[in-house]
Amino acid sequence: MGQSAEFGKFLKVMRARLSPEDAGAQESSGSRRVPGLRREEVARLSGVSTDYYTRLEQGRNIHPSKAVLESVARALRLDAGEQAHMMDLLEHCASSAAGNPGPVQKVRPALRQLLDAVGDVPAMVLGRRADVLAGNRMAHLLFTDFAALPAPERNLTRWIILDPSAGALFRDWKTVAAEAVGSLRMDVGRHPNDPQTNQLVGELAVHSEHFRQWWAGHRVATRSAGTVRLHHPVVGDLELNFENLGLPDDPDQVLRVYSAKAGSPSSDALTLLNFGDVGTQTHVPEPARRDDS
Repeated sequence: MGQSAEFGKFLKVMRARLSPEDAGAQESSGSRRVPGLRREEVARLSGVSTDYYTRLEQGRNIHPSKAVLESVARALRLDAGEQAHMMDLLEHCASSAAGNPGPVQKVRPALRQLLDAVGDVPAMVLGRRADVLAGNRMAHLLFTDFAALPAPERNLTRWIILDPSAGALFRDWKTVAAEAVGSLRMDVGRHPNDPQTNQLVGELAVHSEHFRQWWAGHRVATRSAGTVRLHHPVVGDLELNFENLGLPDDPDQVLRVYSAKAGSPSSDALTLLNFGDVGTQTHVPEPARRDDS
């Protein structure tokens, strides 16, 4: 497998975030000119030479073994998601042809039927880079009508970061947005040099200081389930659980379903959203930019 510049950048950022105490390295003499561990410290903890580790960070065309990569991951205290991302960068980035878009993603008719069948709860199908490929009526009412947006704007990460209505909806906006960026980073590792992804990253970087900071930190996120706290402009506060259900026939698509605990105020709010007067409303927001100031 080939080496890549992105792989080297990732190692550098992961090294910079660790102190010698965090990594279990003995403090060496002399002042530190850069934050985090030195290359020689990571090399020693990984059981490789400093020259070998330096070549890894410099993106030279070498072929590290699985055992070496696992040792480096342990030395850098990578979690499972970060280690998977490191492997994706090493495997895919160097061999990927620039400017070669992948196939257009389509949602199977039976999956669209399933979205309607679970119509009492919000559900959507997310594709590459968190493109919203389909959503049911409840997802439209809870978030926004992605189908009514221009095609390039039908992306959950873009909406969360750039649309002010999303900033008002998510009570923990920074946490939700940072995780969305981390998920996008994982997608880039699996599908590097994708023109649509590059365009999305560029747009977000231009318009969001938060995005620029998170992207520079090479954070990755792989949560398959969690909880979101919302303040909906019509039905008020909700606390919803979500599950990302993988689709075996298309690993680049997930079915995301939101639900509330039975008998909870959040469940009552979903019922009001579903059967109240708000059910006749259609929200098609104007393209907007989140104010990062």
